[in-house]
Amino acid sequence: MKDISQDKGRRTYREDLEAVTSNRRGIAGFLERMLRRFRVGAYLVALFPLYLVGILAMGISAFPGVYLFQLITGYAENFPQVLYYLAVSCSLILGYFAYGLTLIFVIPLFNFLMPFRLKPFRGNYYSLPAIPWYIHNAFTYIVRYTFLEFITPTPMNVFFYRMMGMKIGKDVHLNTTNISDPCLIEIEDKVTIGGSVHIIAHYATKGYLIVDHVKIGKKATVGLKATIMGDVEIGEGAVIGPHEVILPKSRIPAGRRPFENHRRELPSQDMP
Repeated sequence: MKDISQDKGRRTYREDLEAVTSNRRGIAGFLERMLRRFRVGAYLVALFPLYLVGILAMGISAFPGVYLFQLITGYAENFPQVLYYLAVSCSLILGYFAYGLTLIFVIPLFNFLMPFRLKPFRGNYYSLPAIPWYIHNAFTYIVRYTFLEFITPTPMNVFFYRMMGMKIGKDVHLNTTNISDPCLIEIEDKVTIGGSVHIIAHYATKGYLIVDHVKIGKKATVGLKATIMGDVEIGEGAVIGPHEVILPKSRIPAGRRPFENHRRELPSQDMP
C-alpha cells in the first residue's frame, strides 16, 4: 500500500515501510516479499553470493602478490639469515602493493559485470532496489578500506573512481577516499576536493532510504572534512568551507562563498 501526498504540486508516493507485500510481479515480487517478511535473515541469504564474489575478486587480486612472495623467498633460501628475513619482509610488502594495484582494476571489472545497476530511488531498505546500492558500495569499500589510501591523492584514485562509474572532468584534485555511491556522482573540470571530504549520494530519513545524484560544478572547491549528501548540486566556482555540511536537496549557487550570509559588522566603539 502506498500513500499519496502533495509535494510542491507533484504527487509523491510513499511506501508503507511495515508492509510485507510487494507491488512487483513474478520472481521479483516473490523475492521482495521474502526480503520484507524475513528482513535480516533474507537479506543475508540474498547477499551471501556477494561475499563469495568479493572473496573471488580479492583472491584474484592477491594472486600476483602471492606469486612474487613465493618467487623472491625461493631465490633467497640460501641467503644468510639476516638477508633472508629482509627478503621475506620486502616480498610481503611488495606482494601487498601488487595486490592493491591489481585490485583497483579487478573490482571495477566485477562491478561492471554485475547484472544490477544502481539507480536513484526512495523506498524501503528491505527492497530489491536497495540491493544494487549495497553491492555497488560493498565493491567500492573493498578497495577503500584495503588499499585506496595509498594512492590518494594521485591520478590513480581518480582513475579508479572513473572505472567505478563516477563522472570526473579534467584537472580534478581528489584528496579523499570517503566516497559512497560513486556511479551517481559527477565532478566537473578543475574541481578541488579537500582531504577527508565525505561525498555520499544517499541519506536516510523517517525509515526511508533515499539515493540520488550529486553534482559538483566546474572550478568548485570543497574544503577539508566537509560533507556533501545525496540530491545536492553545487554551482560553478562555489566554495564549501572546511567541516561544512551540505544537506540533501541543497542547491548551492555559482560563486558562493562559505558563511557569506552569516557575516556581520562589529559595532563601532568610541575610544576612551
